[in-house]
Amino acid sequence: MLPALCAPQITGWGVVSYAFPVLNPGIARATGWSTSMTSAAFSLAVITSGIAGILVGKAIDHRGPRTVMTAGSVAGVVSPVVVAGAPNPPVFFTGWPLAGLAMAATFHQPAFAALTRSFAPDHVRALTVVTLDGGPASTAFAAGTSTSHAERAR
Repeated sequence: MLPALCAPQITGWGVVSYAFPVLNPGIARATGWSTSMTSAAFSLAVITSGIAGILVGKAIDHRGPRTVMTAGSVAGVVSPVVVAGAPNPPVFFTGWPLAGLAMAATFHQPAFAALTRSFAPDHVRALTVVTLDGGPASTAFAAGTSTSHAERAR
């Protein structure tokens, strides 16, 4: 179960959260939209995630983490497709709340709920493994996104 939660943590954080600050200047150049506008759209994801977290917690209590995290993973796949293919700001702004739902349903909080349920009473080790494993996501995705973005810009 730990590898099944570690890989999505790294990928989810990397794709839905950490890549955006690296890609934002290129998005603004390619679309002609201001970085303030694109950053506001990303902020909408963070706000949505915070609000949705309450509902996600209730859903985990009622349905369990597997259903919630699976639905969140689907949103985590769809949202970058919507954002990347957005032909205009309204569509771009539509994709980010979907990313926020993915964040709320797949990031550490639901993963920790799943681990606590599965590994209790010795869940601290499992929580530590997932936390430490997810740590390099920012480095890996920021660096990887930066490198691939720079190569495409040439």
